[in-house]
Amino acid sequence: MISLLISFAVLIAGYIVYGKVTEKIFAPDDRPTPAVAINDGVDCVPMKTWKAFLIQLLNIAGTGPIFGALMGAVFGPVVFLWIVFGSILGGAVHDYMSGMISSRHNGASIAELSGTYLGSAAKWVMRVFSVVLLVLCGTVFVTSPAGLLDKLTPDRMNGTFWAVVILAYYLLATLLPIDKLIGKLYPIFGVLLIVMAGSVIGGIVFSGGKYTIPEISLQNLHPDGTPIWPYMFITVACGAVSGFHATQSPMIAKCIKTEKDGRKVFYGAMISESVIALVWAAAGVSFYGTTQLLNEALASGASNVVYEISTGVLGVFGGVLAVAGVIICPITSGDTAFRSARLILAETFHMDQKKIKNRLLITIPLLAVGGLLTWFALVNDKGFQIIWRYFSWSNQTLAMISLWTATAYLVQKGKYRFGSLLTALPATFMSAVSLTYILMAGEGFGLSSGIAYPAGICFAASLFVIYVVLMKRSANKGRLDAGSKRS
Repeated sequence: MISLLISFAVLIAGYIVYGKVTEKIFAPDDRPTPAVAINDGVDCVPMKTWKAFLIQLLNIAGTGPIFGALMGAVFGPVVFLWIVFGSILGGAVHDYMSGMISSRHNGASIAELSGTYLGSAAKWVMRVFSVVLLVLCGTVFVTSPAGLLDKLTPDRMNGTFWAVVILAYYLLATLLPIDKLIGKLYPIFGVLLIVMAGSVIGGIVFSGGKYTIPEISLQNLHPDGTPIWPYMFITVACGAVSGFHATQSPMIAKCIKTEKDGRKVFYGAMISESVIALVWAAAGVSFYGTTQLLNEALASGASNVVYEISTGVLGVFGGVLAVAGVIICPITSGDTAFRSARLILAETFHMDQKKIKNRLLITIPLLAVGGLLTWFALVNDKGFQIIWRYFSWSNQTLAMISLWTATAYLVQKGKYRFGSLLTALPATFMSAVSLTYILMAGEGFGLSSGIAYPAGICFAASLFVIYVVLMKRSANKGRLDAGSKRS
């Protein structure tokens, strides 16, 4: 229990201290944001800070910090450390930079930003990676609520029926101006996500000793012996570091009224998501008592585990919260995933999104692909797990590229020392995570740790060396340019 309280305190301190450091390095100013300069009434629409924060929180979270944290809790309370320090030093910095750099480029997607700062090859890689990730995300967040609704409704309203209903809603949410549906409903759902987490942790803390939250330990408690490195760092993405957020931050970058709102909206939403992830990680290990029992419960699906914990801790009220949260929260991440994919494809093919016809030409094929993947997940017993694993790896690889993009931006802006290290260090870390995982994982190359570990470290070290060399060249060039101006 003490470890959890300290973790909450460190997250808050991280927002106050490290968030301020991040803001100072980026140096927001009074230039017009896309919401003010463009204000197209569709995607670039001014929003109040509190509303932008809640929409950003819901967009990046959904059930990510719930499902991911529960699966990460199978490794034991060591997951608390990854959630806290991963978020402060990596995830929140990642979200802030991807949102703020986008704001300075008229709300450009992370794919376009990668092209600007890492070259055209990176742009095309990121275009493909981003759209694939977003479609996978949208599919994941159709399948889980459709599966739960299937169990709660009459037989004629099966998973396929609910998947079609959800995809029809996605069509509306993807097409309509952001302030019409998302802007009105999402702040309410964002509050629901917070209330759900607060109620669960309150029920556990004030259970009269029925549940015991374990203290942080570095011991790996995974019952199958799955190694912490790199699996835990892939499993817990939302709540620590998540590349998916780099696709969502540019969407809200189009809606903030001033750059000085960035720390509250982007850095603050990530820290808030980490608080939610901590709650569910703690709930998982305390409610079931052992990681073995938690792992067995997860075999029946993360949605069922959320329902069991909520009803077990809070009774009928918890059941209502769980059903509402597990149904609404993933849907609200899925629709913005497809919306972000629409925006990336619109940039790629230079299609003006003011025209409803152009929006339809992109949205309908996207949802058709999502529908096919959803059908695969529903008819295949392991379909959801397969899609989730590929989504998780794609997610962290996208985070790696996004952080290197932010590093290149900071170097170009003259942040040669600590400034660019702010993003270069987590970028290096995520590079090692991403390559090591795909080399070891069954859905990857299935290599031994003896090969994957050194390869991951060498890959990350090579990228860091390249960064140092390019940073020194940029610094020397900057000094030469400054000297030329003086002379």
